[in-house]
Amino acid sequence: MAGETVSRGFGLGRPGPRASAGVVWSVFRARLKIITRYKGAVFLESIIPVIFAGLPILLGAAVAGGEQNAANNFFAYTGTTGRTAADFRLYMLMGSNTFMVVTLMLWLIGYWVRREQETGTLEALYLTPAKRFHVLAGVTSYTFIRALIAFLVATVLGALLFNVNPLEGNFLAAVAYLVLGIPALWGISFFFGALVMRIKEANSVIQLLQWVLAFAMGVYFPVTVFPFLLRVVAMGFPPTLMNDAIRSTLLGIASIYGPWYVVLGLMLIAAWLVPLLGYEFFGWTERRVKRDQGVGQF
Repeated sequence: MAGETVSRGFGLGRPGPRASAGVVWSVFRARLKIITRYKGAVFLESIIPVIFAGLPILLGAAVAGGEQNAANNFFAYTGTTGRTAADFRLYMLMGSNTFMVVTLMLWLIGYWVRREQETGTLEALYLTPAKRFHVLAGVTSYTFIRALIAFLVATVLGALLFNVNPLEGNFLAAVAYLVLGIPALWGISFFFGALVMRIKEANSVIQLLQWVLAFAMGVYFPVTVFPFLLRVVAMGFPPTLMNDAIRSTLLGIASIYGPWYVVLGLMLIAAWLVPLLGYEFFGWTERRVKRDQGVGQF
């Protein structure tokens, strides 16, 4: 029985696979219980991207003298292959939904680190036998489920309000691209969590970065409209890749990265490389903070 929970060592008890999985599940369940106390939170998160998508749709129709004119102008200027007003609405909706997923990942990880600092429990977590990796795995698993629910609910609401049908495209493949892009978002969240741990501030950083992210990932336009250097930087940003993959799959338009197998290969590389770099950076920052002032200082 003891072998199920600890592994043999030189007289030291270490968590075994079952105990490690229990840590992940306990952290996940604790975060889930907290959000169930705020039942309107997930619904609000699903309404926000619909509102964000509605702004350029209505503004474009007003300026261009009609929704179809807005769609024609947009696709002609950006060089995409969509043509109908429904394509224009769905393009904006998917960009806003993906943006909400990205910002949720950053919010939830960043606020978790900051909340643990403020309540004085972050340092206590490092004194437990549980590894930091398993604690972070529980938090990131919770953020993934919450972001996926918000994405799906926002897609349903947006489809009803904007009269579009995402199922006309390959919706399952689009969701698969979303899931495949989540590990890269975890890696970016680790970078962000490390930044919050270091500067001890979350609100202002999130408020600044979320709009930088919206600009960099091309929520309302393809990044091909950027100048060359800015376009190269934006295309190297994992959320831009995920956003483009979802849009090109649903709308049947050409990806800015090339054929589908190139997009899939790039997403697989990002799903492996970005979390590795992010976790290493988080650990490096954590060690620096411990050495300089301690993670309990806030």
